[in-house]
Amino acid sequence: MDIDTLAEVARELLLVAPADFVTERTARQRAMRADNRDTAAAIGKLRKPAPAAWVIDLLANEQALDEAVDLGPSLREAQANADPQEISALRRQRTSVVTALAQAGADLASDAGHPATTAVLEQVRATIEAAMADPHAGAAVRSGLLVQPLESVGFEDVDLDGALAVPDAVPDAWSGSGAPPIDIAEGRRARKSPRASRPSEPDRTPEPEPAPEADPAAERRAARQAETVARTESREADAALDTAERDLEAAEDRRAELARELERATAEVERLERSRDDAETTSDRARDLLAAAQEHRRSLGH
Repeated sequence: MDIDTLAEVARELLLVAPADFVTERTARQRAMRADNRDTAAAIGKLRKPAPAAWVIDLLANEQALDEAVDLGPSLREAQANADPQEISALRRQRTSVVTALAQAGADLASDAGHPATTAVLEQVRATIEAAMADPHAGAAVRSGLLVQPLESVGFEDVDLDGALAVPDAVPDAWSGSGAPPIDIAEGRRARKSPRASRPSEPDRTPEPEPAPEADPAAERRAARQAETVARTESREADAALDTAERDLEAAEDRRAELARELERATAEVERLERSRDDAETTSDRARDLLAAAQEHRRSLGH
């Protein structure tokens, strides 16, 4: 299988509106069969992109994501140096860049005739932020091969499992610089300051003991597990939908072939009916001639 050719076809397909993806994929698969059946089979297995991933791929095709991804190392360095002023300035720049790119993506989607919803644009923003937070995610979104949106969860690596149409074509998405991702969320794990101590009052009812603080690491693990389950279900649903669409297309092809066979059979029946009518006409004429001949012979006998 030719990975480069497969990636090139995938990039072109991922720019097609999601509603037209399966039809175009089938056409490209059929066109490739004569040259490379293995690559054609791989094309047939390409997944339809989620709407947000489609918008990201439109931006990547315009090379509009470079500034956002290039901002990531500066953010990670400022985070490592614990420079609050630089972090604050870079975060403001990040917000400005993400907002501008989300609007650019919305414009591209509208120009393609498929406007993006508010929920889709939120996923677009989250994906761009993930690309800034994790160098591997940055390589993934710039590849133009994204099939599902990304999300950065705290300081953990961005989950890229199943995110790319042709993972082997984007090695940097799996073996990048190794720099740790930065924390996109701000203020989510703020602690409450301890209460000021008060003089004891003998007759006052003791205050209940404070509930134990939530474990942020456990919460992140639970969130990642829930996200993994959701993504697995989404991939399975996409695969089932793709299979159903392929089955429907095959059924439509078979129906068209049967219609052509019926048309040919109908034409043959009409031809045979005309032949039968011609034979009956010839037979009638022969009987008339025979009757005339017999009548003539009788008239001569008299």
